[in-house]
Amino acid sequence: MSRSAPKDPCKISACRIQTCLKEHKFDETRCYDVLEDMRQCCLKWHKVSLCCSGIKLDRNYRLEKEAAEREKLEKQHKP
Repeated sequence: MSRSAPKDPCKISACRIQTCLKEHKFDETRCYDVLEDMRQCCLKWHKVSLCCSGIKLDRNYRLEKEAAEREKLEKQHKP
């Protein structure tokens, strides 16, 4: 009986990032939600997930998204 290799727990998140980036012409700011999902996965699984190599665990994409949205609103309301 052969055993299959264990699945990488963050592979689905990594694939979602690639899809999002491709759909948005590699504009990272349009993919903050999926990037944050990946970061959350890697916070939990970074010791076993090969997909997490290179992911900055201390970078909070939700906070960056909120800051970018605030900045955009401020620019719209300036005279």
